[in-house]
Amino acid sequence: MESQDIIYAKEGPVATLTLNRPDRLNAFTGSMISGLMAGIEDARDDNEIRVIVITGAGRGFCSGLDLAAQAGGQGLGSEGTERRVRTGGSNLPTLMLSLDKPTIASINGPAIGWGFELAQLCDIRIASDKAVLGDMHVKRGLVPDNGGHWLLPRLIGWAKACEIMFLGERMDANEAARIGLVNTVVPHEELERTTSEWAMKIANNAPLAVQMAKKQMRLGLSSDFESNLEFSVLTQRRLFQTEDFREGVRSFTEKRDPVFKGE
Repeated sequence: MESQDIIYAKEGPVATLTLNRPDRLNAFTGSMISGLMAGIEDARDDNEIRVIVITGAGRGFCSGLDLAAQAGGQGLGSEGTERRVRTGGSNLPTLMLSLDKPTIASINGPAIGWGFELAQLCDIRIASDKAVLGDMHVKRGLVPDNGGHWLLPRLIGWAKACEIMFLGERMDANEAARIGLVNTVVPHEELERTTSEWAMKIANNAPLAVQMAKKQMRLGLSSDFESNLEFSVLTQRRLFQTEDFREGVRSFTEKRDPVFKGE
């Protein structure tokens, strides 16, 4: 894929998508969303990729919708991008929430508005100690429209989600960690290394099992216990037949690290 607004890099089993508008703190435009979706779709369909990382170039993760571009007629809805960012057809939140491959948000700076939602759409959030997060939609006469209204109460509970949504204030990374919104906070200069370490630890596990574990949990959000348990049993039967399971057993008996192939 090619997009000046998105840098797409693959290193072994990890694909990293970097929002690349550092002069605007990576504020979203329609073309950026299209580029991000194209990169995610590529990583999803690449059998060599096991983990997807999303981060930002420069000082910001994503500062939200580019209001200047929107005011100038170059924002969402321009250049045929509406189909890819609104309801109907393909859209970013539906794409991300349908992924079986794990996703990590490496939050290097402000994650505000749409950037805040993008971080929530990822499975794991690792934040720099310089990061700030918040949903400012109510201060612009808007509401979250990329899944934040659905995700935030599930991540941190109803009352805390209401506090964040209604007040429209920012929080620092340590507060986000305290309420369980981010997994961990690290010194800014260690963010890239820590993200890489987490991504590789995940990638070194059996990829089919990791993906099915994610799918189990995702389905569990909207199914009853018995239905989810039945799905788990069927999934386990399938995994018993895989080469990865056999490699897991061999490596245990041979007292060595396993080498999984996703087969």
